[in-house]
Amino acid sequence: MKVLIIDDVADLLITGLQEIGYSVTYLPNINRAEIIALIAPFEVLVVRTKTLIDNEIFEAAQNLKIIARAGSGLDNIDLTIAAQRNINCINAGEANADAVGEFTLGALLNLFRNINIANSQVQNKIWDREGNRGIELNGKTVGIIGFGNTGKAFAKKLSGFEVNILAYDKYLSNYSNQNVQEANLAEIFEKADILSLHVPLTTETKNMVNRNLLDKFKKKIYLLNMCRGEVVNMPETIEYINNNIILGAAFDVLENEKLTTLSNQQQKDFDYLINNKKVVLSPHIAGWTFESYEKIAQTILLKLTDLK
Repeated sequence: MKVLIIDDVADLLITGLQEIGYSVTYLPNINRAEIIALIAPFEVLVVRTKTLIDNEIFEAAQNLKIIARAGSGLDNIDLTIAAQRNINCINAGEANADAVGEFTLGALLNLFRNINIANSQVQNKIWDREGNRGIELNGKTVGIIGFGNTGKAFAKKLSGFEVNILAYDKYLSNYSNQNVQEANLAEIFEKADILSLHVPLTTETKNMVNRNLLDKFKKKIYLLNMCRGEVVNMPETIEYINNNIILGAAFDVLENEKLTTLSNQQQKDFDYLINNKKVVLSPHIAGWTFESYEKIAQTILLKLTDLK
C-alpha cells in the first residue's frame, strides 16, 4: 500500500514500512494545500498534530483506508467522517505514557517545592529559604480523572511517594490495585488535594474543568493538565487561581498553542498565567522525549504491520 507521511517521524518507521513492502512518501514539511493536491492515490496517512484531518481532506483522499496518528490524541481527526468512510484510525497512546507520567510527577514536585521560583531567585542572587519552604507529597490525596495509558503511568510513578491515589474513569471499571483506588467523582471532590487530568479531548470533556466542577471540591487543590488545553475553561479556572482556591497549577497544554494567534481573551489569560508564580507552564512536551519519539514510531510500525 501507498503511505503518505506528512509530519516528522523517526527513521525507523520509514525504513520499517519499506522493509515490509509499503511504498512510503515522506513529506514532513508539506502544507495543507499540497496534501489535498497529492493525497488521492494514498491508502495510508501518517499524521501528528499540525494538520486538521477534516472533510476537505477526506474528500480529496478517495483511496484512504488507514490514518495513523503518531501520538496519542485523535482530536485533530474527524472520527465521524472516518467511520462513515470505513477508514481505520489508529494511534500510539501507549508509546508516550511513561514520558507523560514522569513529566506530570515532575510538574507536581516543582509546584510543591517551588523549584522554578527558587531557581530564578538564586540566579538573581536572592537566597530565600523561608519564602521557598515547600510541601511534602507524603499523605496527600491525588485525584486522577482519566485512567488510560497516561493516568495509569502517572499513578505508577506516584506509588513510591506514600500518597493516596483515587482514579476515576467513566469508561473503565475494576481497576483498583495496591496503589490505586477506583473512585467516583464525589470521592475525588471530597478528598483530593491534587487533581490531575488525563482524558482525551472530546465533546464530553471540552471545558470539563469549569466553575461547576471546581466548586465541588471540599479542599483547596493543585491542578495538573497534561492532556489537552481545551479540557480546561481557562478564564473560569483563573478565577480560582486568583482567589487562592487553586493553590498552584501546571499546564503543559493550552487551548491555543500558536502564541502569535491568541484571541483577546486568550492573550489576557496568557498574560495572567506567565506572571503568576503559582503557575508552571511548558510547551506541550510532557510526552515528548527522545525515547517516546522512537517508541511512537515503533508502535505505529507494529500496528501497520498487523494491518497489512
